[in-house]
Amino acid sequence: MRRTAIIIGASSGIGRALAKVLASNGYDVGIAARRLDLLDSLANEIGTTTTVVKAIDVSKPAEAMQSLRDLIADMKDVELFVISAGTGLINPTLEWQPEHETIAVNVSGFAAMANVAVAHLQARGSGCLVGISSIAALVGNPHAPAYDASKAFMSNYLQGLRYRFAKLRLPVVVTDVQPGFVDTAMAKADKTFWMASPEKAAAQIFAAIQKRKPHVYVTRRWRLVAWLMKAMPNWLMARLSSLT
Repeated sequence: MRRTAIIIGASSGIGRALAKVLASNGYDVGIAARRLDLLDSLANEIGTTTTVVKAIDVSKPAEAMQSLRDLIADMKDVELFVISAGTGLINPTLEWQPEHETIAVNVSGFAAMANVAVAHLQARGSGCLVGISSIAALVGNPHAPAYDASKAFMSNYLQGLRYRFAKLRLPVVVTDVQPGFVDTAMAKADKTFWMASPEKAAAQIFAAIQKRKPHVYVTRRWRLVAWLMKAMPNWLMARLSSLT
């Protein structure tokens, strides 16, 4: 029996790479994103008749929620949801439009997609929800305040959903993925290190899904950075931020 998954934000980066990994491991895959031409290209690459394509713009939550419900109906049943859609904008001057765009996609759009996925998984009684957050969730950033804050929202929201399923005594796994630098359009910093390819990130995320992990850093070495960020006092973090 084939397994089923939907990836929201599959047109590029981690989402695109993960769609290929899932398809190669026997999943029927529903791929969704704003750019339909890129989804069609991905479907051709995957080369399977079981790939379902749907245009979804998460910055328009009400429309996106109905589109995701339609995609679920098209696939009949979905056991795995991956929310990979996101945006990241450098905005040191704190212009409102970049802040608004980031919040619309990474907060409102993410929560809207999670809401539909949770309703389906709860009715189904089992499954997995994966959210692609970021190591940036751990600390504020003077150059991209909305981005880091939005990722903190995502990680905290996923934790709340995990506790909710536990309270309901349902075997639904909620996985918070916190990548470091991945070679995608989202990696806009001038100085980066430990840069991973989308393919390597996707392979580690798939391994975490198989192991039903609630949390994973990608790549795994970013656990060290996370530990340092959590241990560092606020005054030192502020000092380091002022130097960049």
